[in-house]
Formats: sequence, structure tokens, C-alpha cells
Amino acid sequence: QVQLVESGGGLVQPGGSLRLSCTASGIIFSISNMGWYRQAPGRQRELVAGIIGGTTTNYADSVKGRFTISRDNAKNTVYLQMNSLKPADTAVYYCNADYRGNMYWGQGTQVTVSS
Repeated sequence: QVQLVESGGGLVQPGGSLRLSCTASGIIFSISNMGWYRQAPGRQRELVAGIIGGTTTNYADSVKGRFTISRDNAKNTVYLQMNSLKPADTAVYYCNADYRGNMYWGQGTQVTVSS
């Protein structure tokens, strides 16, 4: 019943930008903490950005100043604006919801940064 659907991934050149979207259903979105994680081949899944409560945000050091997380509760959607992309940002990006102590995951969207 809970579903998180990501979109917006793709192929982009170094220095370019992408905007990821994640639309949730089956949860009370407005009281859920949301986050974006990523996983590259051979690496552990890591937290990229989170939005806690309604407004507090946190970012991995590697993306600070380049990525911005935001949410639109009216649309049940969380966004990740990614600027100045680097090849090291190449990974599958996953949307995450923390709702009433349970963690829910989207299927992931591929982001490839290459010339």
C-alpha cells in the first residue's frame, strides 16, 4: 500500500543539473521525515540529504552547497535539486520515508554523470 515513486534521473554532463522528484502514497506525508540516499556499485548506500520535521535539512559533506532538498506537502512530493554534478555523483538514487518508526523505500532512479 505504501509506495514511493522516483523520477527525474538520467544522463547528464559534468557541471550539469538534474531535479529528482519522489511522490508518496499510503503514508501521511506531512508528518513523515523524508530523505534521499544513493548507492554506487561496490559501495554502501549513503544518505545524501534529509528533511526532518517540516523544515530542518541536512546534507552529506560531499554534496553540501550543490544539492538542495525540499518538499511540497500539498503534492506529497519531495525534491532533490542537484547542481554542479560530478562523475562521483553517479549512482542509483533512492527516496526514503520515515513514517511512524518504519522506513519505506522507492525503487530508485539512475543518475549518470558523464561526458
